[in-house]
Amino acid sequence: MVKFSKELEAQLIPEWKDAFVDYWQLKKHIKKIKLSRRPGQAQDPTRDFGLSVFDPIRLAVHRISHHFQTAGDQPHTTQVKSKKADDGEEDEEEEEEAEEGGQTELAQLFSEEDEMQMFFGRLDKELEKVNNFYKDKESQLLERGETLIKDLQSVLDFKQFLSDRRRKSLSARSSGRFLFRSNSASGRNSDFSESPTEFCESPNEAWQTDDVIAALERNGVRFVNSATRAKTKDGKPKMAMRIDIPATTPTPMISAFTSMLWEDLVNNPKKGGPGDFVNKKKIQLYEKTIRGAFMELYRGLDLLKTYSSLNMVAFTKILKKFDKVANQQASGNYLKLVKSTQFISSDKVVRLMDEVESLFTKHFANNDRKKAMKFLKPQQHKDSHMITFFVGLFTGCFVTLFSVYAILAHLCGMFSPSTEVAYMETVYPVFSMFALLSLHLFMYGCNLFMWKSTRVNYNFIFEFQPRTALKYRDAFLICTSLMTAVMAALVVHLMLLSTGVLPHRVDIIPGILLLFSLALLICPVNIFYRSSRFSFLRVIRNIICSPFYKVLMVDFFMADQLTSQIPLLRHMESTACHFLAGSLKTHRYETCKSGKLYREFAYVISFAPYYWRAMQCARKWFDECNMSHLANLGKYVSAMVAAGARLTYARQPTNLWMFITLVTSLVATVYQLYWDFVKDWGFFNPKSKNPWLRDDLILKNKSIYYVSIAFNFVLRVAWVETITRFNVGMFESRMLEFFLASLEVIRRGHWNFYRLENEHLNNVGNFRALKPVPLPFRETDSSDG
Repeated sequence: MVKFSKELEAQLIPEWKDAFVDYWQLKKHIKKIKLSRRPGQAQDPTRDFGLSVFDPIRLAVHRISHHFQTAGDQPHTTQVKSKKADDGEEDEEEEEEAEEGGQTELAQLFSEEDEMQMFFGRLDKELEKVNNFYKDKESQLLERGETLIKDLQSVLDFKQFLSDRRRKSLSARSSGRFLFRSNSASGRNSDFSESPTEFCESPNEAWQTDDVIAALERNGVRFVNSATRAKTKDGKPKMAMRIDIPATTPTPMISAFTSMLWEDLVNNPKKGGPGDFVNKKKIQLYEKTIRGAFMELYRGLDLLKTYSSLNMVAFTKILKKFDKVANQQASGNYLKLVKSTQFISSDKVVRLMDEVESLFTKHFANNDRKKAMKFLKPQQHKDSHMITFFVGLFTGCFVTLFSVYAILAHLCGMFSPSTEVAYMETVYPVFSMFALLSLHLFMYGCNLFMWKSTRVNYNFIFEFQPRTALKYRDAFLICTSLMTAVMAALVVHLMLLSTGVLPHRVDIIPGILLLFSLALLICPVNIFYRSSRFSFLRVIRNIICSPFYKVLMVDFFMADQLTSQIPLLRHMESTACHFLAGSLKTHRYETCKSGKLYREFAYVISFAPYYWRAMQCARKWFDECNMSHLANLGKYVSAMVAAGARLTYARQPTNLWMFITLVTSLVATVYQLYWDFVKDWGFFNPKSKNPWLRDDLILKNKSIYYVSIAFNFVLRVAWVETITRFNVGMFESRMLEFFLASLEVIRRGHWNFYRLENEHLNNVGNFRALKPVPLPFRETDSSDG
């Protein structure tokens, strides 16, 4: 049977861990109470003497002495007091002897009572902490729920309003006139006066926007930049206008929708009639936003409900332990006090959950509750043993194929000076690219395993859907299956070459493998982790289009991974050049190596990941106005300069470029190491209780962190190899490049764990367990300019 302490640790909300009852500290208090009772029981004469053969004699002596002690107790005390009163002197030896027998038991009794008082004092503090946290979160969620319900009702009212207006416009068109009524279909008050404003026009005439604006201004609607209402030839205003609705209006959400309607009317006038003024995509976007906000609200309510139930069970368990150790029945009375507190007695959370379920089922799931609960409370897929089986199967296949390939390559002499140039130019770029990708997937699987083992909530940090997010077994399956396919292609390629098949025919195999992988990546059929593949493509799009997309955690995390895969991108460049230039058919590989475009494009490939990451930092600074993002941008600029210097030195090995490469690489390395240790990992805090680390650590063994610091430092300075220029052959040179690229991928996977650990601890410190979903409507203060 699993102990409750381990069960509580497994079920509690990681970001709210400090807000839960400290069950482990209360258990320590109970252990102290238990230890304080043992000496008292050891000094009990009725228990100690019962084990002796002289028990009857000792028991009789004890009773006689006790009888005389109780009989002479009061006179003796009176006599002592009288001596004190008469001559002020006292013989304290008799009093000490009288009290010596009961002194140890009395002190032990006080010790036990003190421990009990400390226990209940700590219990009261824990109860107050839990209750205050619950009240704070409950008020936040209730306020959020009330706002969301108003927003949803506003969407429904406005959709009904548009439907009625379109129907009236169609009927007005048939009669040649159009009548617009300012009051909404729901019958609520709006920013317009109760009397309707009429605009009589023929269907072919443009709208009288000036009259409309004047009517709106009379009703309290303020137009920014409305002084210049000159129009172009197409009837559009030269300057776009923004409409502000005062925040004191009785129906602010309806006002916001009305503002959106007339803003489209003024800024985008069309001749097609009033039914086309409002963009339907805006309404759909608002509905989608509200749906996501309802899902996150329900998740928060469910977390708070779990928080309440787990704490109640914890209080019940710890009080039962106290009753058992102290031989008292205090749990009943104290549990009544616990049940009277708000985190147990309040039913507002449960009622709001029922209301959210009802609204979501009605408006977002077509009254299908089962479908609604799939969105509100998605169930995670259970880990399948079949995945574990295939991981083991593909691992065995990979090891076997690799052994076969090594033996065949040695027997065929593929790495001899006469054949290694052609073979390394065709095989190495493609297959090393897949090898580096597979290694990165393997490191990501290790990250997922470690994050799960240490309860780092990576799904919340990356905003992954738990139902479709990759697990570590899935990552290992993708990695092993990919490497098995690569090794199988290598073996087939080598066997065909050894049998005398023409090289330009055999060299099609790497291209087929590459095309098959790309086709599988973009395949729209729901096979082989489609949701993860499409999420990956979406993130890559956001990275390439930086800074035009808002930067999320998963975006810059993936961009950091790309900065460690520059060799992979260079291999992609080489492979594409060979295919496009026909080098695989003619075996004239100098076309790509000596081509000016290819050489210049190498700089673009080396700069691109750092540029994307720098643009993300610029966008984060623009959104948040935090200067630390500009400092982070400087780190990637220095990395770009160092990468360009190393690439130039590889082509022009002069002393000047060696000096420039050394200086720029040294500056970039110091910059990166500082950011790794201080900013990304949160280490080197001088005031930390853990020397040179941080206060909170997930791993219990501190020495692992110090080893990780040294490991990251060593791998960060691997660029020294680029200026040493070892005199080796082509095969050894390519293998050295692959080895260094693999070390960088391993360093990145090692960096990933501590980066997310620090992010998780920041969420824990701020009790951040829910992602903020911006509401679609924000009231505008009338004082804003």
